[in-house]
Amino acid sequence: MLASEFLPAQFNVATHFVDRNLDEGRSDATAFFCGDRNLTYGDVAELVNRTGNALLDLGVGMDDRVLMACLDAPEFVGTFWGAIKIGAVPVPVNTLLRRQDYLYLLNDSRARAAVVSAALLPEVAPALEDARRLRQVLVAGGPGHGYLSWDKRVEHASSALAAAPTSRDDAAFWLYSSGSTGFPKGAVHLHHDMVVCLETYAKQVLGIRPTDRVYSAAKLFFAYGLGNALYFPMGVGAESVLFPRRPTPEATFDVITRHRPTLFFAVPTLYAGMLAVKDTARFDLSSLRLCVSAGESLPEELYLRWRERFGVEIIDGIGTTECLHMFISNRPGAARPGSSGQVVPGYEALLVDEDGHAVPRGEIGSLRVKGDSTMAFYWNQHDKTKETLYGPWIATGDKYRQDDEGTFWYCGRSDDMLKVGGIWVSPVEVEAALIRHPAVLEAAVVGREDADGLVKPKAYVVLKDPGQAGEGLAEELQAFVKDKIAAYKYPRWVEFLPELPKTATGKIQRFKLRPARPGGA
Repeated sequence: MLASEFLPAQFNVATHFVDRNLDEGRSDATAFFCGDRNLTYGDVAELVNRTGNALLDLGVGMDDRVLMACLDAPEFVGTFWGAIKIGAVPVPVNTLLRRQDYLYLLNDSRARAAVVSAALLPEVAPALEDARRLRQVLVAGGPGHGYLSWDKRVEHASSALAAAPTSRDDAAFWLYSSGSTGFPKGAVHLHHDMVVCLETYAKQVLGIRPTDRVYSAAKLFFAYGLGNALYFPMGVGAESVLFPRRPTPEATFDVITRHRPTLFFAVPTLYAGMLAVKDTARFDLSSLRLCVSAGESLPEELYLRWRERFGVEIIDGIGTTECLHMFISNRPGAARPGSSGQVVPGYEALLVDEDGHAVPRGEIGSLRVKGDSTMAFYWNQHDKTKETLYGPWIATGDKYRQDDEGTFWYCGRSDDMLKVGGIWVSPVEVEAALIRHPAVLEAAVVGREDADGLVKPKAYVVLKDPGQAGEGLAEELQAFVKDKIAAYKYPRWVEFLPELPKTATGKIQRFKLRPARPGGA
Protein backbone atom coordinates (compact mmCIF):
# COMPACT_ATOMS: atom_id res chain seq x y z
CA MET A 1 0.00 0.00 0.00
CA LEU A 2 1.58 3.25 -1.17
CA ALA A 3 0.42 6.57 0.27
CA SER A 4 0.70 8.14 -3.18
CA GLU A 5 -2.17 5.91 -4.29
CA PHE A 6 -4.73 7.37 -1.88
CA LEU A 7 -3.41 10.65 -0.40
CA PRO A 8 -3.05 13.98 -2.22
CA ALA A 9 0.40 15.49 -2.73
CA GLN A 10 -0.43 18.44 -0.44
CA PHE A 11 -1.41 16.87 2.84
CA ASN A 12 -1.16 17.76 6.53
CA VAL A 13 -1.75 14.69 8.68
CA ALA A 14 -3.19 16.74 11.57
CA THR A 15 -6.20 17.54 9.40
CA HIS A 16 -6.72 13.83 8.74
CA PHE A 17 -6.77 12.80 12.39
CA VAL A 18 -8.07 15.95 14.10
CA ASP A 19 -10.14 18.15 11.80
CA ARG A 20 -11.74 15.28 9.89
CA ASN A 21 -13.56 14.14 13.03
CA LEU A 22 -15.31 17.51 13.18
CA ASP A 23 -16.18 17.32 9.49
CA GLU A 24 -17.75 13.92 10.12
CA GLY A 25 -19.92 15.22 12.98
CA ARG A 26 -18.01 13.99 16.05
CA SER A 27 -17.47 17.36 17.73
CA ASP A 28 -19.42 16.30 20.84
CA ALA A 29 -18.21 12.67 20.89
CA THR A 30 -15.70 11.69 23.57
CA ALA A 31 -12.15 11.30 22.29
CA PHE A 32 -10.07 10.90 25.46
CA PHE A 33 -10.58 10.00 29.09
CA CYS A 34 -7.83 11.84 30.99
CA GLY A 35 -8.28 11.06 34.68
CA ASP A 36 -11.28 13.07 35.87
CA ARG A 37 -11.33 15.11 32.66
CA ASN A 38 -12.86 14.00 29.37
CA LEU A 39 -11.98 15.59 26.02
CA THR A 40 -14.44 15.57 23.15
CA TYR A 41 -13.24 15.69 19.56
CA GLY A 42 -14.26 19.33 19.58
CA ASP A 43 -12.11 19.92 22.68
CA VAL A 44 -9.18 18.19 21.00
CA ALA A 45 -9.46 20.32 17.86
CA GLU A 46 -9.51 23.51 19.94
CA LEU A 47 -6.58 22.30 22.09
CA VAL A 48 -4.55 21.48 18.99
CA ASN A 49 -5.23 24.88 17.40
CA ARG A 50 -4.43 26.79 20.57
CA THR A 51 -1.21 24.82 21.10
CA GLY A 52 -0.16 25.36 17.50
CA ASN A 53 -0.74 29.09 17.84
CA ALA A 54 1.11 29.20 21.17
CA LEU A 55 4.12 27.64 19.46
CA LEU A 56 3.87 30.08 16.54
CA ASP A 57 3.74 32.98 19.01
CA LEU A 58 7.06 31.76 20.44
CA GLY A 59 8.73 31.74 17.04
CA VAL A 60 8.44 28.02 16.27
CA GLY A 61 8.04 27.55 12.53
CA MET A 62 8.17 25.10 9.66
CA ASP A 63 10.57 22.19 10.22
CA ASP A 64 11.57 23.35 13.74
CA ARG A 65 11.83 20.47 16.18
CA VAL A 66 9.76 20.51 19.38
CA LEU A 67 11.02 18.05 21.95
CA MET A 68 8.19 16.53 24.00
CA ALA A 69 8.95 15.08 27.43
CA CYS A 70 5.26 14.59 28.12
CA LEU A 71 3.19 12.19 30.14
CA ASP A 72 0.08 10.59 28.65
CA ALA A 73 -2.03 13.69 29.23
CA PRO A 74 -3.68 16.53 27.28
CA GLU A 75 -0.34 18.31 26.78
CA PHE A 76 0.89 15.38 24.69
CA VAL A 77 -2.21 15.39 22.48
CA GLY A 78 -2.19 19.16 21.99
CA THR A 79 1.54 19.51 21.39
CA PHE A 80 1.94 16.54 19.05
CA TRP A 81 -0.87 17.52 16.69
CA GLY A 82 -0.43 21.27 17.20
CA ALA A 83 3.22 21.16 16.16
CA ILE A 84 2.43 19.02 13.12
CA LYS A 85 -0.39 21.34 12.08
CA ILE A 86 1.94 24.35 11.89
CA GLY A 87 4.54 22.34 9.95
CA ALA A 88 6.90 21.91 12.90
CA VAL A 89 8.24 18.49 13.91
CA PRO A 90 7.35 17.09 17.35
CA VAL A 91 9.88 14.72 18.90
CA PRO A 92 8.26 12.65 21.70
CA VAL A 93 10.88 11.12 23.98
CA ASN A 94 11.00 8.47 26.67
CA THR A 95 9.79 9.84 30.02
CA LEU A 96 11.90 7.33 32.00
CA LEU A 97 15.31 8.71 31.06
CA ARG A 98 18.03 10.53 32.98
CA ARG A 99 19.22 14.11 32.55
CA GLN A 100 22.23 13.18 30.39
CA ASP A 101 19.90 11.28 28.05
CA TYR A 102 17.64 14.31 27.68
CA LEU A 103 20.61 16.55 26.97
CA TYR A 104 21.75 14.22 24.20
CA LEU A 105 18.27 14.19 22.64
CA LEU A 106 17.90 17.96 22.87
CA ASN A 107 21.25 18.57 21.21
CA ASP A 108 20.96 15.83 18.61
CA SER A 109 17.48 16.96 17.51
CA ARG A 110 18.50 20.63 17.70
CA ALA A 111 15.12 21.29 19.24
CA ARG A 112 14.11 24.95 19.19
CA ALA A 113 11.39 24.41 21.81
CA ALA A 114 10.55 21.84 24.46
CA VAL A 115 7.31 20.97 26.19
CA VAL A 116 7.76 19.22 29.52
CA SER A 117 5.20 17.78 31.93
CA ALA A 118 5.77 19.37 35.33
CA ALA A 119 6.24 16.00 37.03
CA LEU A 120 9.27 15.31 34.83
CA LEU A 121 10.94 18.69 35.36
CA PRO A 122 13.33 17.61 38.17
CA GLU A 123 15.07 15.19 35.80
CA VAL A 124 14.74 17.23 32.59
CA ALA A 125 15.54 20.73 33.89
CA PRO A 126 19.35 20.34 34.13
CA ALA A 127 19.41 19.27 30.48
CA LEU A 128 17.30 22.25 29.45
CA GLU A 129 19.86 24.62 30.88
CA ASP A 130 22.70 23.08 28.85
CA ALA A 131 20.93 22.46 25.52
CA ARG A 132 22.71 24.38 22.78
CA ARG A 133 19.88 25.19 20.34
CA LEU A 134 16.92 25.37 22.72
CA ARG A 135 15.15 28.73 22.78
CA GLN A 136 11.79 28.17 24.49
CA VAL A 137 10.56 25.83 27.24
CA LEU A 138 6.92 25.28 28.16
CA VAL A 139 5.98 23.39 31.33
CA ALA A 140 2.55 21.76 31.47
CA GLY A 141 0.34 20.59 34.29
CA GLY A 142 2.03 22.29 37.22
CA PRO A 143 4.51 24.93 38.41
CA GLY A 144 7.00 25.99 35.78
CA HIS A 145 9.79 27.02 38.15
CA GLY A 146 10.80 29.94 35.96
CA TYR A 147 9.82 28.45 32.62
CA LEU A 148 6.79 29.46 30.56
CA SER A 149 3.46 27.91 31.46
CA TRP A 150 2.09 25.69 28.67
CA ASP A 151 -1.37 25.85 30.23
CA LYS A 152 -1.51 29.66 30.29
CA ARG A 153 0.04 30.14 26.86
CA VAL A 154 -2.39 27.67 25.32
CA GLU A 155 -5.38 29.14 27.15
CA HIS A 156 -4.70 32.62 25.78
CA ALA A 157 -3.82 31.56 22.22
CA SER A 158 -6.26 31.77 19.33
CA SER A 159 -8.51 28.77 18.69
CA ALA A 160 -8.42 29.32 14.91
CA LEU A 161 -5.54 27.77 12.99
CA ALA A 162 -5.10 26.91 9.33
CA ALA A 163 -2.95 23.87 8.61
CA ALA A 164 0.49 24.54 7.10
CA PRO A 165 0.69 23.52 3.42
CA THR A 166 2.86 20.46 3.98
CA SER A 167 3.14 17.50 1.62
CA ARG A 168 2.42 13.85 2.36
CA ASP A 169 6.20 13.28 2.17
CA ASP A 170 7.25 16.09 4.50
CA ALA A 171 8.81 15.20 7.87
CA ALA A 172 5.97 15.06 10.41
CA PHE A 173 7.59 13.75 13.61
CA TRP A 174 10.61 11.87 14.91
CA LEU A 175 10.85 8.93 17.25
CA TYR A 176 14.15 7.89 18.79
CA SER A 177 15.26 4.27 18.50
CA SER A 178 18.00 2.96 20.78
CA GLY A 179 21.17 1.73 19.11
CA SER A 180 23.63 -1.03 19.92
CA THR A 181 26.22 1.59 20.92
CA GLY A 182 23.84 3.13 23.43
CA PHE A 183 23.26 6.32 21.40
CA PRO A 184 19.65 6.70 20.20
CA LYS A 185 18.92 7.34 16.53
CA GLY A 186 16.22 9.74 15.37
CA ALA A 187 13.87 7.94 12.98
CA VAL A 188 12.29 10.56 10.72
CA HIS A 189 8.63 9.80 9.92
CA LEU A 190 6.58 11.50 7.23
CA HIS A 191 3.04 12.89 7.12
CA HIS A 192 1.67 9.79 5.38
CA ASP A 193 3.16 7.15 7.72
CA MET A 194 0.45 7.15 10.40
CA VAL A 195 -2.28 6.89 7.77
CA VAL A 196 -0.62 3.79 6.32
CA CYS A 197 -0.52 2.10 9.75
CA LEU A 198 -4.17 3.00 10.34
CA GLU A 199 -5.32 1.60 7.01
CA THR A 200 -3.28 -1.61 7.33
CA TYR A 201 -2.83 -2.97 10.85
CA ALA A 202 -5.48 -0.98 12.74
CA LYS A 203 -8.33 -1.54 10.30
CA GLN A 204 -7.42 -4.87 8.72
CA VAL A 205 -6.01 -6.74 11.74
CA LEU A 206 -7.56 -5.10 14.81
CA GLY A 207 -10.76 -4.25 13.00
CA ILE A 208 -10.89 -1.03 15.03
CA ARG A 209 -14.23 0.77 14.82
CA PRO A 210 -15.88 3.93 16.21
CA THR A 211 -17.57 1.96 19.02
CA ASP A 212 -14.20 0.82 20.43
CA ARG A 213 -12.61 2.22 23.55
CA VAL A 214 -8.88 1.57 23.79
CA TYR A 215 -6.43 1.50 26.67
CA SER A 216 -2.71 1.16 26.02
CA ALA A 217 -0.42 0.51 28.96
CA ALA A 218 2.41 1.18 26.52
CA LYS A 219 2.93 4.94 26.66
CA LEU A 220 2.47 7.48 23.89
CA PHE A 221 6.19 8.11 23.45
CA PHE A 222 6.56 4.55 22.12
CA ALA A 223 5.78 3.97 18.46
CA TYR A 224 3.55 1.13 19.71
CA GLY A 225 1.66 3.31 22.20
CA LEU A 226 1.42 6.27 19.83
CA GLY A 227 -0.63 4.20 17.43
CA ASN A 228 -2.61 2.30 20.05
CA ALA A 229 -3.81 5.26 22.09
CA LEU A 230 -3.57 8.28 19.78
CA TYR A 231 -3.88 7.98 16.04
CA PHE A 232 -5.64 4.60 15.78
CA PRO A 233 -8.70 5.64 17.80
CA MET A 234 -8.67 9.15 16.33
CA GLY A 235 -8.50 7.63 12.86
CA VAL A 236 -11.96 6.05 13.27
CA GLY A 237 -13.55 8.34 15.87
CA ALA A 238 -13.17 5.88 18.76
CA GLU A 239 -12.37 6.62 22.43
CA SER A 240 -9.02 6.35 24.21
CA VAL A 241 -8.10 6.14 27.89
CA LEU A 242 -4.94 8.05 28.89
CA PHE A 243 -3.20 7.10 32.14
CA PRO A 244 -0.20 9.29 33.02
CA ARG A 245 1.12 7.18 35.90
CA ARG A 246 3.18 4.00 35.88
CA PRO A 247 1.08 1.04 34.66
CA THR A 248 1.60 -1.39 37.53
CA PRO A 249 -0.44 -4.62 37.34
CA GLU A 250 -2.88 -3.41 40.03
CA ALA A 251 -3.24 0.04 38.45
CA THR A 252 -3.84 -1.54 35.05
CA PHE A 253 -6.59 -3.77 36.42
CA ASP A 254 -8.16 -0.70 38.02
CA VAL A 255 -8.11 1.27 34.76
CA ILE A 256 -9.72 -1.59 32.83
CA THR A 257 -12.37 -2.11 35.51
CA ARG A 258 -13.18 1.60 35.72
CA HIS A 259 -13.13 2.57 32.04
CA ARG A 260 -14.17 -0.74 30.44
CA PRO A 261 -12.07 -0.62 27.24
CA THR A 262 -12.73 -3.05 24.41
CA LEU A 263 -9.10 -3.11 23.20
CA PHE A 264 -6.15 -3.47 25.59
CA PHE A 265 -2.51 -3.10 24.54
CA ALA A 266 0.46 -4.12 26.70
CA VAL A 267 3.85 -5.83 26.65
CA PRO A 268 4.50 -9.42 27.81
CA THR A 269 6.15 -8.26 31.03
CA LEU A 270 2.94 -6.54 32.12
CA TYR A 271 0.78 -9.52 31.17
CA ALA A 272 3.04 -11.69 33.33
CA GLY A 273 2.77 -9.23 36.21
CA MET A 274 -1.02 -9.14 35.96
CA LEU A 275 -1.18 -12.94 35.99
CA ALA A 276 0.87 -12.90 39.20
CA VAL A 277 -1.74 -10.77 40.99
CA LYS A 278 -3.81 -12.82 43.40
CA ASP A 279 -7.58 -12.46 43.78
CA THR A 280 -8.21 -10.96 40.34
CA ALA A 281 -11.90 -11.82 40.72
CA ARG A 282 -12.40 -8.33 42.18
CA PHE A 283 -11.53 -6.83 38.78
CA ASP A 284 -13.87 -6.77 35.78
CA LEU A 285 -12.29 -7.50 32.38
CA SER A 286 -15.54 -8.47 30.68
CA SER A 287 -15.50 -5.41 28.40
CA LEU A 288 -12.39 -6.60 26.52
CA ARG A 289 -12.94 -8.06 23.07
CA LEU A 290 -9.22 -8.32 22.28
CA CYS A 291 -5.81 -7.96 23.92
CA VAL A 292 -2.65 -7.10 22.00
CA SER A 293 1.00 -7.73 22.80
CA ALA A 294 4.20 -6.38 21.25
CA GLY A 295 7.59 -5.05 22.25
CA GLU A 296 9.06 -8.48 22.98
CA SER A 297 8.08 -12.01 22.03
CA LEU A 298 5.05 -13.33 23.96
CA PRO A 299 5.78 -16.83 25.34
CA GLU A 300 3.16 -19.48 24.56
CA GLU A 301 2.70 -20.21 28.28
CA LEU A 302 1.70 -16.60 29.02
CA TYR A 303 -0.80 -16.64 26.17
CA LEU A 304 -2.40 -19.86 27.41
CA ARG A 305 -2.54 -18.77 31.05
CA TRP A 306 -4.10 -15.40 30.16
CA ARG A 307 -6.75 -16.93 27.92
CA GLU A 308 -7.63 -19.54 30.55
CA ARG A 309 -7.83 -16.96 33.38
CA PHE A 310 -9.65 -14.14 31.61
CA GLY A 311 -11.30 -15.76 28.60
CA VAL A 312 -9.87 -13.34 26.03
CA GLU A 313 -7.03 -13.96 23.62
CA ILE A 314 -3.84 -11.97 23.15
CA ILE A 315 -2.66 -11.42 19.59
CA ASP A 316 1.10 -10.99 19.48
CA GLY A 317 2.97 -9.18 16.73
CA ILE A 318 6.13 -7.33 15.84
CA GLY A 319 6.70 -3.76 14.78
CA THR A 320 9.61 -1.36 15.10
CA THR A 321 10.11 2.35 15.70
CA GLU A 322 11.53 2.56 12.20
CA CYS A 323 8.37 1.01 10.65
CA LEU A 324 6.15 2.87 13.14
CA HIS A 325 3.81 0.00 14.03
CA MET A 326 3.06 -3.68 13.35
CA PHE A 327 4.04 -5.37 10.10
CA ILE A 328 3.67 -9.00 11.26
CA SER A 329 0.84 -10.05 13.57
CA ASN A 330 -1.39 -12.86 14.69
CA ARG A 331 -5.06 -12.53 13.77
CA PRO A 332 -8.05 -12.45 16.12
CA GLY A 333 -9.50 -15.94 16.41
CA ALA A 334 -6.56 -17.54 14.62
CA ALA A 335 -3.55 -16.91 16.88
CA ARG A 336 -0.61 -19.31 16.83
CA PRO A 337 0.67 -19.12 20.44
CA GLY A 338 4.41 -18.43 20.63
CA SER A 339 4.56 -17.00 17.09
CA SER A 340 4.55 -13.44 15.76
CA GLY A 341 1.86 -14.37 13.25
CA GLN A 342 1.70 -13.53 9.56
CA VAL A 343 2.45 -10.47 7.43
CA VAL A 344 0.06 -7.56 7.87
CA PRO A 345 -1.79 -6.62 4.65
CA GLY A 346 0.07 -3.82 2.88
CA TYR A 347 3.52 -5.08 3.95
CA GLU A 348 5.99 -7.64 2.65
CA ALA A 349 8.51 -9.63 4.67
CA LEU A 350 11.60 -11.51 3.56
CA LEU A 351 14.12 -13.69 5.40
CA VAL A 352 17.65 -13.49 4.02
CA ASP A 353 21.08 -14.99 4.64
CA GLU A 354 24.29 -13.06 5.23
CA ASP A 355 24.61 -12.35 1.50
CA GLY A 356 21.06 -10.98 1.26
CA HIS A 357 19.64 -14.02 -0.52
CA ALA A 358 16.25 -15.41 0.48
CA VAL A 359 16.42 -18.50 2.70
CA PRO A 360 14.14 -21.54 2.17
CA ARG A 361 11.01 -21.96 4.31
CA GLY A 362 11.87 -23.43 7.68
CA GLU A 363 15.39 -21.97 7.82
CA ILE A 364 16.42 -19.05 10.05
CA GLY A 365 17.14 -15.78 8.30
CA SER A 366 17.45 -12.05 8.99
CA LEU A 367 14.12 -10.23 8.69
CA ARG A 368 13.63 -7.49 6.12
CA VAL A 369 10.33 -5.66 5.74
CA LYS A 370 8.82 -3.52 3.01
CA GLY A 371 6.02 -1.06 3.70
CA ASP A 372 5.16 2.62 3.17
CA SER A 373 5.21 3.52 6.87
CA THR A 374 8.98 2.96 7.05
CA MET A 375 11.04 5.93 8.19
CA ALA A 376 12.68 8.15 5.60
CA PHE A 377 16.10 7.95 7.30
CA TYR A 378 17.92 8.28 10.61
CA TRP A 379 18.59 11.93 11.41
CA ASN A 380 22.28 12.79 10.99
CA GLN A 381 23.21 9.09 10.87
CA HIS A 382 24.13 8.45 7.25
CA ASP A 383 26.07 5.22 7.80
CA LYS A 384 23.39 3.73 10.06
CA THR A 385 20.75 4.60 7.48
CA LYS A 386 22.71 2.81 4.74
CA GLU A 387 23.20 -0.23 6.99
CA THR A 388 19.46 -0.42 7.68
CA LEU A 389 17.67 0.56 4.47
CA TYR A 390 17.92 -1.50 1.28
CA GLY A 391 15.87 0.53 -1.17
CA PRO A 392 12.24 0.04 -0.06
CA TRP A 393 13.30 -2.73 2.36
CA ILE A 394 14.47 -2.26 5.94
CA ALA A 395 16.57 -4.67 7.99
CA THR A 396 14.91 -5.06 11.40
CA GLY A 397 17.85 -6.77 13.14
CA ASP A 398 15.65 -9.76 14.06
CA LYS A 399 16.20 -13.42 13.26
CA TYR A 400 13.10 -15.40 12.22
CA ARG A 401 12.01 -18.60 10.56
CA GLN A 402 8.81 -18.96 8.54
CA ASP A 403 6.84 -22.21 8.48
CA ASP A 404 4.95 -23.71 5.54
CA GLU A 405 1.77 -21.86 6.55
CA GLY A 406 3.49 -18.48 6.35
CA THR A 407 3.71 -17.95 10.13
CA PHE A 408 6.80 -16.22 11.51
CA TRP A 409 8.60 -17.55 14.60
CA TYR A 410 11.08 -15.33 16.46
CA CYS A 411 14.60 -16.75 16.84
CA GLY A 412 16.57 -13.88 18.41
CA ARG A 413 18.47 -10.74 17.50
CA SER A 414 21.19 -10.15 14.94
CA ASP A 415 23.00 -7.89 17.42
CA ASP A 416 23.37 -7.79 21.21
CA MET A 417 20.38 -5.54 21.89
CA LEU A 418 17.84 -6.65 24.53
CA LYS A 419 14.14 -5.92 24.82
CA VAL A 420 13.25 -5.42 28.51
CA GLY A 421 9.61 -4.73 29.26
CA GLY A 422 9.20 -3.75 25.62
CA ILE A 423 11.98 -1.14 25.71
CA TRP A 424 15.34 -1.54 24.00
CA VAL A 425 18.36 -1.83 26.27
CA SER A 426 21.93 -1.64 25.02
CA PRO A 427 24.35 -3.97 26.86
CA VAL A 428 27.09 -1.43 26.16
CA GLU A 429 25.29 1.26 28.16
CA VAL A 430 24.73 -1.03 31.17
CA GLU A 431 28.33 -2.21 31.03
CA ALA A 432 29.57 1.38 30.95
CA ALA A 433 27.52 2.17 34.06
CA LEU A 434 28.86 -0.86 35.92
CA ILE A 435 32.47 -0.01 35.08
CA ARG A 436 32.04 3.38 36.75
CA HIS A 437 31.78 1.58 40.10
CA PRO A 438 35.20 1.64 41.83
CA ALA A 439 35.14 -2.11 42.53
CA VAL A 440 34.53 -3.16 38.92
CA LEU A 441 37.32 -3.96 36.47
CA GLU A 442 35.25 -5.29 33.56
CA ALA A 443 31.63 -6.15 32.84
CA ALA A 444 29.58 -7.90 30.17
CA VAL A 445 25.78 -7.87 29.93
CA VAL A 446 23.62 -10.42 28.12
CA GLY A 447 19.98 -11.45 28.13
CA ARG A 448 18.61 -14.18 30.36
CA GLU A 449 15.06 -15.46 30.53
CA ASP A 450 13.20 -15.21 33.83
CA ALA A 451 10.62 -17.66 35.17
CA ASP A 452 8.01 -16.33 32.72
CA GLY A 453 10.28 -16.74 29.72
CA LEU A 454 10.90 -12.99 29.40
CA VAL A 455 14.35 -11.56 28.72
CA LYS A 456 16.07 -9.44 31.36
CA PRO A 457 19.69 -8.19 31.63
CA LYS A 458 22.26 -10.31 33.42
CA ALA A 459 25.69 -8.89 34.26
CA TYR A 460 28.94 -10.82 34.43
CA VAL A 461 31.44 -8.80 36.44
CA VAL A 462 35.20 -9.02 36.94
CA LEU A 463 36.30 -7.27 40.13
CA LYS A 464 39.54 -5.46 40.83
CA ASP A 465 39.62 -7.38 44.10
CA PRO A 466 37.92 -10.79 43.65
CA GLY A 467 37.69 -11.12 47.42
CA GLN A 468 34.89 -8.52 47.45
CA ALA A 469 32.49 -10.78 45.53
CA GLY A 470 29.23 -11.53 47.31
CA GLU A 471 25.50 -10.89 47.45
CA GLY A 472 25.98 -7.56 49.18
CA LEU A 473 28.17 -6.17 46.40
CA ALA A 474 25.82 -7.56 43.76
CA GLU A 475 22.93 -5.62 45.29
CA GLU A 476 25.12 -2.53 45.56
CA LEU A 477 26.00 -2.75 41.86
CA GLN A 478 22.32 -3.07 40.94
CA ALA A 479 21.47 0.06 42.94
CA PHE A 480 24.49 1.84 41.44
CA VAL A 481 23.29 1.19 37.88
CA LYS A 482 19.76 2.34 38.73
CA ASP A 483 21.21 5.64 39.90
CA LYS A 484 23.33 6.18 36.78
CA ILE A 485 20.97 5.22 33.94
CA ALA A 486 17.25 4.61 33.49
CA ALA A 487 16.17 2.24 36.26
CA TYR A 488 14.54 -0.36 33.98
CA LYS A 489 17.98 -1.13 32.49
CA TYR A 490 19.56 -2.48 35.67
CA PRO A 491 20.83 -6.11 35.67
CA ARG A 492 18.39 -8.48 37.40
CA TRP A 493 21.25 -10.89 38.10
CA VAL A 494 24.93 -10.23 38.83
CA GLU A 495 27.49 -13.02 38.57
CA PHE A 496 31.17 -12.56 39.38
CA LEU A 497 33.81 -14.17 37.13
CA PRO A 498 37.61 -14.27 37.28
CA GLU A 499 37.76 -13.15 33.62
CA LEU A 500 35.53 -12.57 30.60
CA PRO A 501 35.74 -14.55 27.35
CA LYS A 502 37.43 -12.47 24.64
CA THR A 503 38.69 -12.63 21.09
CA ALA A 504 42.38 -12.51 20.28
CA THR A 505 42.00 -8.77 19.77
CA GLY A 506 40.42 -8.31 23.20
CA LYS A 507 36.76 -7.95 22.21
CA ILE A 508 34.28 -9.40 24.70
CA GLN A 509 32.49 -12.49 23.33
CA ARG A 510 29.03 -12.00 24.81
CA PHE A 511 27.65 -14.98 22.91
CA LYS A 512 29.74 -17.31 25.12
CA LEU A 513 27.98 -15.90 28.19
CA ARG A 514 24.45 -16.40 26.89
CA PRO A 515 22.50 -19.30 28.43
CA ALA A 516 22.51 -22.52 26.45
CA ARG A 517 18.79 -23.04 27.08
CA PRO A 518 15.81 -20.88 28.11
CA GLY A 519 16.01 -19.89 31.74
CA GLY A 520 19.58 -21.06 32.07
CA ALA A 521 22.16 -19.12 34.01
